[in-house]
Amino acid sequence: MSASFPVVACCPNSNEVHIYRLLEEKWERLHVLQKHDQIVSGIDWSITSNRIVTVSHDRNSYVWNQEAAEWVPTLVILRLNRAALCVQWSPGGNKFAVGSGAKTVCVCYYEQENNWWVSKLIRKRHDSSVTSVAWHPNNILLATTSTDGKCRVFSTFIKGVDIRNSGTGPSSDAKFGEQIIQLDLSLSWAFGVKWSPSGNTLAYVGHNSMIYFVDEVGPSPSAQSVAFRDLPLRDVLFVSERLVIGVGFDCTPMVFAADDGLWSFVRFLGERKTASSSARYGSQFSEAFGKLYGQSKHGISNDSVEPSRPRGGVHENCINCIIPLTKAGGSAVTRFSTSGNSTIMGGDFQCSEFILFACSLHFIIGCLTLSIAVLGEFNCTPSTG
Repeated sequence: MSASFPVVACCPNSNEVHIYRLLEEKWERLHVLQKHDQIVSGIDWSITSNRIVTVSHDRNSYVWNQEAAEWVPTLVILRLNRAALCVQWSPGGNKFAVGSGAKTVCVCYYEQENNWWVSKLIRKRHDSSVTSVAWHPNNILLATTSTDGKCRVFSTFIKGVDIRNSGTGPSSDAKFGEQIIQLDLSLSWAFGVKWSPSGNTLAYVGHNSMIYFVDEVGPSPSAQSVAFRDLPLRDVLFVSERLVIGVGFDCTPMVFAADDGLWSFVRFLGERKTASSSARYGSQFSEAFGKLYGQSKHGISNDSVEPSRPRGGVHENCINCIIPLTKAGGSAVTRFSTSGNSTIMGGDFQCSEFILFACSLHFIIGCLTLSIAVLGEFNCTPSTG
């Protein structure tokens, strides 16, 4: 998502990147970026430099600069032997990090003297694919998650690019690629990871339907885990220091909040009321028992049994990621975008209600569908009650 919202870049599950603009309640395609040979697996648009970075299963990356009415690509050789899986610009816009299936992380920066982008690798730290990367606000620390079930934090200090700051805590003297901490909280695949606006709290999710919050990242971290009975999350976003939104396989964003330092699940976005735990879990047990008994005894299809809580709202499938919509220089997150697998829609989120304000876009390309982006806005302070 660009700083000049509403302009969005997305991938229609192909090797192309499409840029759309919302004009008079209609999505108009402005550009098609074509350089990759295989499916594009990651896109990020820097609000600081207005550059777009893309990565692909072809193991390459391109940085796109807008010149007049065209987007001009610059190849970044990542030196990977497996697919690139995710990418994110640093807060300063002078570096970006790429996670890969090669168990490595590429940290790329622009070398002015040679007029090219250089890739430095963090090797031999991950035991499996790197699924997500997240930059600390200090532009040096980088958090990663992996399918080995671990979350790690590294220093990415590059001489001549970054400036040492005595206030960066345990990373003040760390060299490039040095591991600050390794978190073994999840016993399953670990996915999305994010830092709080201040950088004091780290949150990441696992495939075991749990979300983890870590304070005081360093030699003696303080960690909390929140379990929930719904489908696993794929990504998270800090709206504020005490408010987090998680998205994933349940097709509906989930809100978590901290009360006196204790994190807990609050509600699903778009639902006015949350059923009591005992009633909801009891209905789920009855539903599962009814399905099993009906299918084995009478041959009844599972489709005839209504679910206890209908999944999905604006999204009809898994939500893959969530990103903040902020302007350059702004720190407050009042709007956010989510992406999945079916349509592009817009909305305002006011006082725990989700109201659509834009149009929808649904293109079918063969049997593939365009990525989905849902926009939301917080204009009130939700309570944890």
